[in-house]
Amino acid sequence: MTYDFDLLVLGSGPGGQKAAIAGAKLGRHVGIVERRHMVGGVCINTGTIPSKTLREAVLYVTGLSQREFYGQSYRLKDEITVADLTARTQHVVGREIDVIRSQLGRNHVQMITGTARFVEPHAVVVAADDGSTERRVTAEKFVIAVGTRPARPSTVDFDGRTVVDSDQILAMDHVPPSMVVVGAGVIGIEYASMFAALGTKVTVVERRDRMLDICDLEVVEALKYQLRDLAVTFRFREAVARVERHDGGTLTILESGKRIPADTVMYSAGRQGVTDELDLEKAGLEADSRGRIKVDDDYRTAVEHLYAVGDVIGFPALAATSMEQGRRAAYHACGEPINTPMNDCQPIGIYTIPEISYVGKNEDELTEDSVPFEVGISRYRELARGAILGDSYGMLKLLVHSDTRQLLGVHVFGTGATELVHIGQTLIGCGGTVDYLVDAVFNYPTLAESYKVAALDAMNKMRAVARMAM
Repeated sequence: MTYDFDLLVLGSGPGGQKAAIAGAKLGRHVGIVERRHMVGGVCINTGTIPSKTLREAVLYVTGLSQREFYGQSYRLKDEITVADLTARTQHVVGREIDVIRSQLGRNHVQMITGTARFVEPHAVVVAADDGSTERRVTAEKFVIAVGTRPARPSTVDFDGRTVVDSDQILAMDHVPPSMVVVGAGVIGIEYASMFAALGTKVTVVERRDRMLDICDLEVVEALKYQLRDLAVTFRFREAVARVERHDGGTLTILESGKRIPADTVMYSAGRQGVTDELDLEKAGLEADSRGRIKVDDDYRTAVEHLYAVGDVIGFPALAATSMEQGRRAAYHACGEPINTPMNDCQPIGIYTIPEISYVGKNEDELTEDSVPFEVGISRYRELARGAILGDSYGMLKLLVHSDTRQLLGVHVFGTGATELVHIGQTLIGCGGTVDYLVDAVFNYPTLAESYKVAALDAMNKMRAVARMAM
């Protein structure tokens, strides 16, 4: 049978982009379906890029990173408006959309504008954004990369102004004096830290007994201390019974009976796969209750010619991993599978203020697995670069195997954490030991020097144990 495309990608987020470009590089005829106003997907338009740009704008206009030098009252502007924050965001988003369009064009990937739904296993109908026209498109292979949207509890009345989700918060018309953030996951804590830095009085409500349970406990405690210093209040082991809207704002009523007044409530209740409009059953496929699609190690679904990548397949749901998933799916679909498995040593970056990043194992995991390890710590306040930057709270933690001296995990908190972690990622990926870091020479003054300081700390502890055992 002759198809319109060898490979058709549904969604132009990080996973979809890389799948389409990889297929084109392999000489296949590739198309990509996306809504006109969502080129680049959620990542570019409402997720990763806008939120991280907003974070940089917040740091700049509040002068937060300079207060150690110029005093706690230092601010670049006394009255910070939404326009101060969104101008930078709009510039970056526009530039990134242009880059994506250019990349797809250079690689001769045909952009089909609209929303797709399956009508049979090898065919979709793409409806124009305004619903005026429909176009039937066939393909030999498909990559589903439609991403996710914020999950919305059915009991919550979102109005986009006083009760918002993590997409709507980017469209707010003012900086609220007070805010309740429901959910202490990655997205919730990122926004909580940003608005706290702007001077908003933030209260975080979380059903569990801690926040960011994927992170090292010591790092989380350090972040919690910093957020409390920004006047963030935490309500752990609490659940929201209901939210009432009043003329003066909102009243969040907890199941324990507590009442929290605030101008705005932001729900961060996870993400939902955008698969409900795809009519997957007509392609012989189904999604779970969260809209996620199950795939194998090659990102192929239960239907042989259908692949799925990115947030729509679930954890880790990161732009970086989605890109690699898209590339691997396209290679397999084109009959050129990658022989090396997806590396387990993938870094996680959390763009709170201050930021967190880690790679490898944490202390709890190693303890549960009965792996003997030693901890090496370097604190930014001990580094010349830390003093230059005015970062006295940052830290880098190394987890080292006590017997083999292999590096097992790296956990960073503070300025540049998401950049700094990659040194450890490379060493872990190569099976390196702490000896390399002890003997290495790092530029001075840099934050990278923290690796040597932490490595020496771990080595000295292991030597002390060895002396006692003699």
